[in-house]
Amino acid sequence: MKTVLVTGGAGYIGSHCCKAFTQSGWSVVTYDNLSRGWRDAVKWGPLVEGDISDAAAVAAALHQYRPDVVAHFAAYAYVGESVERPELYYRNNSFGTLVLLEEMLKAGVDKLIFSSTCASYGVPVRSPIDEMHPQSPINPYGWSKFIIERMVDDLSSAHGLNAVVLRYFNAAGCDPDGEIGERHDPETHVIPLAIEAALQPGRTFTINGTDFDTRDGTAVRDYVHVANLARAHVLAGEKLLREKGVHTYNLGTGTGTTVKELVDAVSRASGTHLPVVYGPRRAGDPPALVAAAGKASRELGWVPGQSGIDRIVETALAWYRSRL
Repeated sequence: MKTVLVTGGAGYIGSHCCKAFTQSGWSVVTYDNLSRGWRDAVKWGPLVEGDISDAAAVAAALHQYRPDVVAHFAAYAYVGESVERPELYYRNNSFGTLVLLEEMLKAGVDKLIFSSTCASYGVPVRSPIDEMHPQSPINPYGWSKFIIERMVDDLSSAHGLNAVVLRYFNAAGCDPDGEIGERHDPETHVIPLAIEAALQPGRTFTINGTDFDTRDGTAVRDYVHVANLARAHVLAGEKLLREKGVHTYNLGTGTGTTVKELVDAVSRASGTHLPVVYGPRRAGDPPALVAAAGKASRELGWVPGQSGIDRIVETALAWYRSRL
């Protein structure tokens, strides 16, 4: 049986990917320090508690389980926090990944799926954004991931590391079966915050920025269902078993949704009027991020079939209601 070691597998996207790998016949091992993940999200295979910056712990896990592929999700991912405390992001995301990659190569594990981000592009100079778009991040989170991409390229050239780099646009939604969902502490993600405001009396939802150069003045994002993201990782793992080199793909839908349109979708799905207040733009937020995702379709056979905004909100709302 093929084995994948999933760093950050107790987190939102990582746990959904653990389920997808299991359903596709892989043996799954989660490696997570649980600082931002959830023990009860580890439902598929064993949990190894450890930090990616702990070389001895990483080495022990690699030697014990001998994975065919490492799927690397372990990262801090709050844009605002990265602006306020950039040192956390460079230490955990960039330095931690360097430790992981060094230990992988020492252990003879040469296949990596890397969870990257559209934040590495910065403010788009053209849209939709393809994989050849210039990368010029505007926040430390984006820079921390950009640095890792350079590490991957250099270690591939020097030491034969093979990798699939997946640049996510906006991961959203919850497991359609309701087994796992999206939760963060603190919660800063737009869809969970909108749903909480819709379901909890007295709560309001803040739209950050109404003066962007977009069709209604609010930020535009390309939301892709987390189950579709998970499927892309399985396809990436299968590609790594067949092909060498470094392969980079955007994961998005090619369709942008404004924050106001998202509010309307949550109101429709919940049957309530979502109370809204308006605030200033957040530091480090580009006005619009929309993917050109044709390469992933052509080369991986990936189709984001559940990624319409109404379907995304429907699955997220069902999971949140199940927890009330």
